[in-house]
Amino acid sequence: MTQETNNEATQSTEQGSGDLFNTAAGWVLFAAGLGLGLSILSDKYVHAYDYDDGAEEQIFVIEVADEGGEEAEMTMAQALNMDGVDVSAGERVFAKCQARHTIEQGGANGSGPNLYGVMGSSKAAKPGFDYSSALSSMGGTWGWDEMNEWLENPRGYVDGTSMGFAGLSKIEDRAAVALYMNSFGSNLPVPEYVAEAAEEAEAEAAAEGEAEAAQDDAEAISEETAAAAE
Repeated sequence: MTQETNNEATQSTEQGSGDLFNTAAGWVLFAAGLGLGLSILSDKYVHAYDYDDGAEEQIFVIEVADEGGEEAEMTMAQALNMDGVDVSAGERVFAKCQARHTIEQGGANGSGPNLYGVMGSSKAAKPGFDYSSALSSMGGTWGWDEMNEWLENPRGYVDGTSMGFAGLSKIEDRAAVALYMNSFGSNLPVPEYVAEAAEEAEAEAAAEGEAEAAQDDAEAISEETAAAAE
């Protein structure tokens, strides 16, 4: 009797273990099937997939907005036509330059050249001043945009210049001091700035950039399609 009871208990334990194994195996197979199904769906809807004979591909592109871009700085023409940007404001800015430069006609050269008539003149053209070879060999004239770049960062504009000035960070200050220098023996015409025309030019430039990007994307897709068809 005791032996029969033990046999029954052993059979019951073995049956319970088998059921537990079968249940665990079933869950494992279910999880594997679910993972395989999700993988297939993911490959179908996220990645490129083939139509019919595989000659064409549909590619899903996710565009991410560039949140790190900075607004473009205004142009020199725009700054020159701003309210408050005038000769008087430029005179105040030029006070930072008086330790190195004179600006009156016939003024002496100091650690920097006399700046009378500098706007519109050739670069490194002031007689009697020993310019750096980098500036002397540069060529060109001091127009509004050239002066803007120079005043912003002399060493960045002319690599190797002996100019020790760090530059003016605000374009309004650069425009004002250029107007001030222009009033001493130069009188270059101030470029006009019309907001509507500038916006149209920017829109045209943006449209051209988008068209070029679309063409590049089309060429890339064509190349990928040709490669897939081979």
